Amino acid sequence: MSKVKKKKTSYDSKISKEDIKFEKIIQFSGYMFLIALILFMGGWILLDFFLDIVEIELNASSYAIILFTGINSAISFALASKIKDNRSEKKKLFFDWLIGVFLISMIAIFAVSVYQW
Repeated sequence: MSKVKKKKTSYDSKISKEDIKFEKIIQFSGYMFLIALILFMGGWILLDFFLDIVEIELNASSYAIILFTGINSAISFALASKIKDNRSEKKKLFFDWLIGVFLISMIAIFAVSVYQW
């Protein structure tokens, strides 16, 4: 038997496991948007600039993908940090986040459609 006693890992009683899962899900969505952005940009740089296999142009659809994934990644990370700082206003922050993402997506769609028109 070792002389080291195991400490019980406990968390603050005010923080529920559901709150922690909620924060991790939002951070995970931020990471997924960031990975999608990195893969798109990495594939573009690799195939177009370095290997010169495919000629990829920056058109409205690729510009919209870059903007959408980058902005949603940043907003997801910002929401996760805001919820971590202020857990009492979790529902209000989440609702504001949903409205914000909806508005940004609609503005991006309209901007791309105006650009192509």
